[in-house]
Amino acid sequence: MKSLNTTANKLTMLRILMIPIFMVLLYVGKCTAALVVYIIACLTDALDGYIARHYDQVTDFGKLVDPLADKVLVMAALCIYVETGKMPGWALAVVILREFAVSGLRMIALEKGKVIAAARSGKIKTGVTMVSICIMMISDKLFPGKGDLCDIICVILILIVTVISGIDYFYTNRKMIN
Repeated sequence: MKSLNTTANKLTMLRILMIPIFMVLLYVGKCTAALVVYIIACLTDALDGYIARHYDQVTDFGKLVDPLADKVLVMAALCIYVETGKMPGWALAVVILREFAVSGLRMIALEKGKVIAAARSGKIKTGVTMVSICIMMISDKLFPGKGDLCDIICVILILIVTVISGIDYFYTNRKMIN
């Protein structure tokens, strides 16, 4: 069994530790500082995946905790956006529903001895969502007087990629359900 004490796992744990820092900064309106922390956290996601694969540091812990850390990071931002009025609650509900549905599909597959790997559409969803969250953090500064419109566009993009990737997972893996 591979050690939990790998560089990739340490980066994942660093990302988890950054989530409350990011949340506090965003919640108190320190958007630029929150953006910096968020971008660093997103970069650790890309880096830990690369290191895990390239240096043979893939562990069961990493397979479980890495995607969980990503989801918590994204959901933390979206929850704050709902609270501050940047995103409607129903849009967050769609994102959460997709996450639960895909996770449920993965559990069904696992019971059948199959593993559903991250699909390209899921990776695109994650990328678009993370970039949209960044833009929403500074939309008022980027587009003075048009920040609300920018936020609406970002929420629409998040919803589109979320729904499409959810449909893709279920269509591609429809035999798992039968």
